[in-house]
Amino acid sequence: MSAPVLLGLSGSLRKDATNRKLLREAARLFDAGTYVEADLHLPLYDGDVENAEGIPAVVQTLADQIAAADAIVISTPEYNKGPSGVLKNALDWVSRTGSNPWVDKPVAVMSAAAGRAGGERAQMVLRGFMVPFQPRILQGPEVHLAGSSNEFDENGKLTSEHYTKTLQALMAKLRTEVDR
Repeated sequence: MSAPVLLGLSGSLRKDATNRKLLREAARLFDAGTYVEADLHLPLYDGDVENAEGIPAVVQTLADQIAAADAIVISTPEYNKGPSGVLKNALDWVSRTGSNPWVDKPVAVMSAAAGRAGGERAQMVLRGFMVPFQPRILQGPEVHLAGSSNEFDENGKLTSEHYTKTLQALMAKLRTEVDR
């Protein structure tokens, strides 16, 4: 197999979000041939808009990126004990594209959050959201980056050996799933 394409989805829209940093660290450790970070700046899902205008181009681009990827990494913050609305909105829109690009796709889920649980509940809820799409979601090792704003250096690299080793193990497992 040629060098794999890895797609990253961040549940946070902020440019310097720790979930984006965590995705970039995952991509570095995965050693992808190509890393693409999806743009989740999507309109809110509205059935009336879909009926009147169809699937927005940005949504179709996302669905096409999912279909083209060899593996996907999703990193979500935890907002009110769940994943971000941004991420749920993206999943809802992609489900309306007339295809299911997620089927049998290797997916790693992780989280970076300010709280001490590191987004553990958000991951659990996100896994439930993914069930209808039938991807191959890795069951671990789990990466819950707690106190995330203190876990990266000025270059965006993880500073904790523990988190780095866990993320490295998760990416090695994702690589194995791609090669399967």
